[in-house]
Amino acid sequence: MRIPVTSSFQSIIVFVIILISASFSLAQDITNPDSLSKNSSQWKQAEREVPNGSKVHELSQGLPIAAFSPGGGKEKALEDFMREQKVAGFLILQDGKIRLERYALEHSESNLWSSLSVAKSVTSTLVGAAIKDGYIKSVDDYVTDYIPDLKGSAYDSVKIRHLLTMTTGIRWSENYTDPNSDIARFSTDSIESGMNATVSYMRRLPAEAEPGEKFLYSTGETHLLGVLVSSATHQNLSHYLSSKIWIPYGMEKNATWRLDRTGQELAGCCLQMTLRDFARFGQFVLEDGRINGKSIVPNDWFKTATQIQVPLWPGGGYGYGWWIFNGRSFDALGIHGQRIHVDPSRQLVIAVNSAWPEADSNERQLAFAKFLTSINNEIDKEEKDTQ
Repeated sequence: MRIPVTSSFQSIIVFVIILISASFSLAQDITNPDSLSKNSSQWKQAEREVPNGSKVHELSQGLPIAAFSPGGGKEKALEDFMREQKVAGFLILQDGKIRLERYALEHSESNLWSSLSVAKSVTSTLVGAAIKDGYIKSVDDYVTDYIPDLKGSAYDSVKIRHLLTMTTGIRWSENYTDPNSDIARFSTDSIESGMNATVSYMRRLPAEAEPGEKFLYSTGETHLLGVLVSSATHQNLSHYLSSKIWIPYGMEKNATWRLDRTGQELAGCCLQMTLRDFARFGQFVLEDGRINGKSIVPNDWFKTATQIQVPLWPGGGYGYGWWIFNGRSFDALGIHGQRIHVDPSRQLVIAVNSAWPEADSNERQLAFAKFLTSINNEIDKEEKDTQ
């Protein structure tokens, strides 16, 4: 029997937002988030293309959710939610079929939209693919085995799993209202000659805890994961993503990935794609990373990646680049309201593109939780009626 999300889930949302907002803002500088609806790839930095292939994973139309359809009892609630929460794109897949798709703010099914920190969940998946391909032996390998320029730094005792779970113990400040924070200085500090920009900055940071002892949200850690995957596979991250997922799974459009000052993908953010490809990635994860019957990641990778590796509140926490709010679902999250919600118990994927004026907001997170409850209730009613 499926248990609908209740007010207790909303309480957890409040707790986690309070918890994480004190220590980070999934920091990307967007001075006018509404403008993303017109051009979500307007970054000043260079971008690299993630090519798709000739064959598209078609998303067929499923039965609309009656309550949210024209004339349905919750049609206005959907309209209000999108308007009030500045939602530019909202897509629900169930059993791989489109059950609801809406656009606003000049967004459309052909426009690219920045993932922001949703990209962290993509990068963690590429770590799994690199292990499956034999480029990386294990998440228990030391980071310095793959990034030699980190040797002699506080990363000497850090393992790949610590980067995946943000438990390296390395000091990091992700307050982007502070010009002296690490997330701000990361893009402006001098780069050591001949060195990758991310590595150059991160190798100077001191440790403040032993690896595995402390969770500290750090976009820099996932940027390092991207460097590690590129180093291990001897190819840029965009090419590896294209060859492992974008082409074989059948993404509909080319994506783009923002680059740092030395031409490395910023793996912790800024992967631009269409709303439908956001949803396709969620569906790919729901299908356990299988393409043509074969998984591109090790057995049980997603079972591990989307389970609580770092408990942060009762019943929830952080996995390998994924947020877990309860035992039934997990989320990829980005500031300004980007999200991929995956609920295996309902075979449900929800992709959301938003243009929140704030990086994060308790009120807006609660609004999503409330609307998610409404969606789940309607789906559960349908199942009950068919029994």
